[in-house]
Amino acid sequence: MLLVEDSRLLRITNGRALVKAGYDVVCAADGEEALRMVHNRMPDLILLDMMLPKMAGTDVLRLLKQDPLTSDIPVIVLSGLSQMNEERLVEAGAAAYFEKSESILANGSAGLILAVETVLDKRKRMQRIRAKGGSRLL
Repeated sequence: MLLVEDSRLLRITNGRALVKAGYDVVCAADGEEALRMVHNRMPDLILLDMMLPKMAGTDVLRLLKQDPLTSDIPVIVLSGLSQMNEERLVEAGAAAYFEKSESILANGSAGLILAVETVLDKRKRMQRIRAKGGSRLL
């Protein structure tokens, strides 16, 4: 899993929580570093902050979804902005939207971990269906 977050505190806090939950986590602090790491490591999931230095999260998401090598990697968007952007980001290819204030204030990182588990479970189901040659809608 790749955690892309420019806030050192959130990288450490969320990274530790995800590792404690059993995930292998690598981190990137900006959009350019994130794209390099994605192509080097091909993670199962990306947690992507929207407000990043060097390259905005929206640009990273767009480039990931345009690239055939990375287009199937689920991306959970992390944002400090309100959910009014959620529909637009999901249309752009995000698998889920998670408001960062929820991960810190509401219940630590439990909500973020639940979002990760949900997206990864959905991805596994889709892969099983594809492996069986089906195209059934979920």
